[in-house]
Formats: sequence, structure tokens, C-alpha cells
Amino acid sequence: MPLVSEPVSVLAVLLSVLAGLFLFGGTRSGRKFFSRVPLLLFAYFVPTALSNLGVIPSDPQFPLFEFIKDWLLPASLILLVLAVDLRGIFRLGKPAMVLFFAGTLSIVVGGPIAYFLCSPLIPPEWGAEAWKGLAALAGSWIGGGANFVAIGESVGVDHAILPLMVVVDVAIANAWMAVLLLFAGREKSMDESMGADRGTLDALRESAETFSRRTRRSPALGDLLLMLALGLGGTAAAWALAPRLPEVGDIVSTFTWVVLLVTGFSLVLSMTRVRNLEGAGASTLGSVFLYLLVATIGAKADFGQILDPGNAGFLVVGAVWMSIHASVLLLVRRWMRAPVFFLAVGSQANVGGAASAPVVAAAFHPALAPVGVLLAIGGYVLGTVAGIACAALLQSVHTMAGLPGVVG
Repeated sequence: MPLVSEPVSVLAVLLSVLAGLFLFGGTRSGRKFFSRVPLLLFAYFVPTALSNLGVIPSDPQFPLFEFIKDWLLPASLILLVLAVDLRGIFRLGKPAMVLFFAGTLSIVVGGPIAYFLCSPLIPPEWGAEAWKGLAALAGSWIGGGANFVAIGESVGVDHAILPLMVVVDVAIANAWMAVLLLFAGREKSMDESMGADRGTLDALRESAETFSRRTRRSPALGDLLLMLALGLGGTAAAWALAPRLPEVGDIVSTFTWVVLLVTGFSLVLSMTRVRNLEGAGASTLGSVFLYLLVATIGAKADFGQILDPGNAGFLVVGAVWMSIHASVLLLVRRWMRAPVFFLAVGSQANVGGAASAPVVAAAFHPALAPVGVLLAIGGYVLGTVAGIACAALLQSVHTMAGLPGVVG
């Protein structure tokens, strides 16, 4: 029996772990350390270590873990999508939108292609969990951590494979992010060599600065209470309605409907004055829920499976997948003669989400960081729908290739 087993006590342990990581990340040493090794990796694997050492539970059905998945995940989606400015995103211009959507499409299609090409490298004992785990990864690479779990839960993934997908996500996505940061240092020469029109970047800087000034404010008690009411109230309404909607095979389950309903609810709110809650920290509160979700996934992990060299085939799949994504974006950029900034932020808004898209955007110019936020929020919106589409394609590849259907 774990040392700490009462749900509220386990919650306190997870919150302490996350608080400690972020406090350390705010120090000079922490910033230097986490610039090399992502904090998110520790948010997954410190709880993994604690559960494997018997400090906290590792049972996927532990009540706290179920509550966070069923309630805080949808609530986080509401608060993260709430800030989306659809008109603002579409005003970013044709190159930004085309490269962003090309990035999304290349992930939706590239995943099944990579799985088909590299399926012989996947241990057969994973069976159908292989495509389900990759479907969760697609959610992460289109939207972010919330979509990672949402798509995984939608297809009924076994939690044993999720830590492997985290390893693939962190290793491959951060390698590609390093390439994009290199592009930032060479943007002018790269654009000049192609004759790209950089005039729109000045307009983007002005628009981004205006957005930042307009929304920033200190949260009041009423703001925080309203955020909680919207997040949990919207989730409760979705859970009341979802069981009445039809399930579709392994792809669209009751939980999928919950995720789709809360995303639609938040999109409607984003067209009202309620979206101004973003300036008071709506996405920050949503991120608190999201990191708790990340910690519970880590707590369910088994170190033995993570360290098994036989599972390296998933890294190969991820590398091929990201190569397809990068190749498509480079070709589209050349065709459009677009500034490399649009390629970088469009890609990272998909692959990295709101946590790192602003970092890449700011590497080109600090005032452009909100542009990364806007596109990343668009990724949150697309992450669920596009992730479900990718899941369907992955399942089709699994079936056509005659791969094992169950875990051995």
C-alpha cells in the first residue's frame, strides 16, 4: 500500500511537486537548467518516481486521478480556448494561416504514414495500444497537453503506453524546436535568399503589442470565481448532455463528446466579453489544471516499460513523423515565399502549443510572443477535431496492415 493514499493528501503531494518545480524554474539556476531539459518532463516523471517508489498510488482508477481526468481536463480546455480571438488569428495574414494549417494537416497525415512505414519496429505486444498512443501524441502535436490526454481518453488508450509517448513528444518536439530557434537567428538571410516579403511583420508587431496592452490586468476575486464557475459549470453541463449523444466506434466516445462540447462552449464565450478573463489569467488557471493532469499521467507510469530498449521503435516513428511535418512546411514556405517567422510560429503553435510557441515567436521579436499565443490557442481548438481525424487514420493503417489487435 502506498505511503500516501488519501486522495486530498495525494493532491497535496502533486501540488507540492509542481510548485517546487516552478519555484526552482524561477531561479537563475532553474532557468538555466530548464532551458536544456524541459520542466514538463519533470512534471511527468517526478510523480512517476514517487509512484514507483510506493509514495503515492499508481492505480489508473485511483479516485483523484479519475476526477482530474474527467473534470479538470475539460475545465482546462474551457479556460485555455476561452482566449481565442478567431478574427485576430485570421487577420494575421495568408502566410501565417496557410503555414499553420499546413502544419496541422502534415501532422494528421504524417502520423499514419510514419506508422505504416515503421510499424515493423513496434513491439507486437503493444497491439492496438500502439495506434491509440500515437493518436494521443497527435493531439499533443496539434494542440498540447490537454489534447494529448483528451484524444487518448477518447480512443480508450491504455495508460501504460502514455509515458512512452511523453518520451517521444519531449525528445522529438524539442529537437525540432531547437532547429526553429536556429532559424530565428538567421531569419533575415533566409528571407532575403528567397525574396520573402517581410513587410507584414511590422504590422504583426503593432497588432501584438496592442493585444497585450489591452488584455493585461490583475485578477479580482470575482474573476477567479467566474473562471471556476465557467470551467466546472461548463464541464458539468457537458457531462449531463454527452451520454445522450451517439458513440462512434473507438473514436467518438462519451468522453469525446464532453471534450467537443466544452470546446464549442468556450468558442462561443470567446466571442463575448467573457474572453477578457484571459487578461486576468484564465489560461493560467487552465494551465494549473493541465499540469495536475500531467502529474497524474506520470503517477500511472511504469519505469520498466519506459526504459525498455525494445520500445525505441516509437522514437523512430516520431522522428519520421516530424520529418514529414518539417518537409511539408519548408516546401509550402518556398512555394509562398513567406518569411521564415510564419513557418516557425505556425509549426510550434501545433507541435509545442501555448507553452513554447510564444518562446519561438519572441526569438524573432519580443513583441511577437502574443502571435504565438494566438496561433497556439487556435491549435487547442483544432487539436481535438484534427486529433480525432488522425486517430481514425491511424486505426485504419493498423487494420489494413493486419497488426495485432490487443495487448499481449
